Amino acid sequence: MLMRDYLDIDDNIKSYEELKSKFAIRIPDNFNFAFDVVDKYAALEPERRALVWCDDAGERVICFERLARETNRAANFLTALGVRKGDAVMLILRRRYEFWFFLLALHKIGAIAVPATNMLLEKDIAYRNNAAGIRVIVTLDDPKLQGEADKALDASHTVRHLVTVGPERAGWTRYEGDGFSEVFDRPTGDGATANGDIMLLYFTSGTSGNPKMVLHNFTYPLGHIVTAKYWQNVKDGGLHLTVAETGWGKAMWGKIYGQWLAGSAVFVYDMLSFVPQKLLEKIERYRITTFCAPPTVYRYIVKTNLKKFDLSSLVYCTTAGEALNPEVSNKFTEMTGLVIREGFGQTETTLIVGTFPWMEVKPGSMGRPAPGYDVDVVDVNGISCPAGKAGEIVLRLEAGRPFGMFSGYYNDEALSKQAFSGNIYHTGDIATRDEDGYLWFSGRTDDMIKSSGFRISPFEVESVLQQHPAVLECAVTGVYHPHRGQVVKATIVAAPGYELNPALGREIQDYVKRETAIYKYPRIIEFVDELPKTISGKIRRSVIRAEEAAKNIGNRVIEITKNIRPKLGRPQAGETGAP
Repeated sequence: MLMRDYLDIDDNIKSYEELKSKFAIRIPDNFNFAFDVVDKYAALEPERRALVWCDDAGERVICFERLARETNRAANFLTALGVRKGDAVMLILRRRYEFWFFLLALHKIGAIAVPATNMLLEKDIAYRNNAAGIRVIVTLDDPKLQGEADKALDASHTVRHLVTVGPERAGWTRYEGDGFSEVFDRPTGDGATANGDIMLLYFTSGTSGNPKMVLHNFTYPLGHIVTAKYWQNVKDGGLHLTVAETGWGKAMWGKIYGQWLAGSAVFVYDMLSFVPQKLLEKIERYRITTFCAPPTVYRYIVKTNLKKFDLSSLVYCTTAGEALNPEVSNKFTEMTGLVIREGFGQTETTLIVGTFPWMEVKPGSMGRPAPGYDVDVVDVNGISCPAGKAGEIVLRLEAGRPFGMFSGYYNDEALSKQAFSGNIYHTGDIATRDEDGYLWFSGRTDDMIKSSGFRISPFEVESVLQQHPAVLECAVTGVYHPHRGQVVKATIVAAPGYELNPALGREIQDYVKRETAIYKYPRIIEFVDELPKTISGKIRRSVIRAEEAAKNIGNRVIEITKNIRPKLGRPQAGETGAP
């Protein structure tokens, strides 16, 4: 593994406290992941597996020597189109293996990679093109997606080329790597990359408003050593699967940087939609060793008959993206013997909080602060909260910004200054800290519910609801009430086999009353076919709140809806594509 080139710590760490105190990253001058990691592996261990890719029709195993060659071809192709250092190129490639070729090629050129989801529509693409100054768009051969890109072109003033990875398409340039040289020399002089140059731009999957543009520089990959080595616990020579589409920042957490630095190959299943049985078949067939998925995936997995699958190759499982209900975590452990270790971070950061190998797993807790991050929980006045009191998770930056933390927001100097004002970064997430220093997620600052003087965490109520056998997925929100301020509403996707009627709703209400404080029970229950989600698979509570605000609450108690889509509009593309 090449991780030792950048880490001042040995492999004999015996405790979380030792990791926190000894962890340090060596940052070389002008670090470039594509040249310094990928090309180095290609020279030292050319046959080492880098990428094991499959879809439902075939597979490809790509070693580092081939990866380097394909990356160089892609770099020469892009430079032939006029792409230069500092240019922004949008990659909409789902989980196609070409994503890795183009991403690394852009690193070598010094251009800015802008990954995006293939679920974008015309207005989404046009907004991104203009906001980020996109010069080239590279997409997979998806006629609907490419049609949306075509329609966005007239309103996109900076785009010069559209590139298709697949068959010929009118007005598009077809990528054919075989026609370009396998050699791409490292740029020198003004063309060379520096550590502070922008390498990656991700549009956040925000729950409301236009997404912000998060900038990461060329040191960002080194920040994910902690993510891969000490949280996901990937193995040298192992095979890691993170269930994420490349349009989401989580792909950078689990599909390239930290895993390769720590010596693990990356497994990619280019699925068109999430089917739990198919995913489990891939884990069994390819002998996946470490696995990371959002809570949504685990919620569906525990509803599957796991006795049909041999999951014995798995040694370590993690989750992030939103809090995992303890019931799901406990059920997964009961069914597999494996514990799920939670983590927390943002598109703006690497792993901020995690449950590390030496720590007791507390189901429902995100864990403790990651090395390099000074994490605190503060009240509205910025004062540290005592154990058990909810407050906002903030990062204290007096000692400097951690490696892997974002450089700022693109073309928004005011927002960037605000983000780092007073040497404190506000995450916008609410949590409590227990006596052992573990953090427990409560919700976003705008998700908290205030009802009759009580402050209610949506996640607490969701954790109770999730234990009822009729609840497959749920989202808890606060809605206006003329006397109580707000009341608790539960929007529920029912498990198969349950009849959706008022009696089931009252049964669920009574269950919550028995299992937690009575003021937390949902006075309104709505059954739906699916929940609106962001591209990262997070539930969009803001969409549910916005729709609810247009209704007259009255004395509603139970409402049954067959399909949420006509009411809430087009849902955001979910990472898992779960039904």
